[in-house]
Amino acid sequence: MNKSTHAAIRCQQRGIPNLIIDWLRDFGKEIYDHHGGIVVVFTHSARRNLERAMGREVIRRMSEWMNAYIVISVDGALITAGKRHKRIKL
Repeated sequence: MNKSTHAAIRCQQRGIPNLIIDWLRDFGKEIYDHHGGIVVVFTHSARRNLERAMGREVIRRMSEWMNAYIVISVDGALITAGKRHKRIKL
């Protein structure tokens, strides 16, 4: 996946591992933000599917990053990443 310079800096600043970004890409729910980007978050069903695939103990240990999100451009490049502090309305 292409990562913008901004995204690389934000991932480093916010301590978001590449594994979480991969899991978001594979299991996360995509929400169009109507500004040319796609926000990807872990919903309850996405977490459940991730738990089935990776195991309960792995997800429990990685729970610190289960509130992470990424923003992807329409062409598939990672724009930014962060941690949610408020609910994203679906």
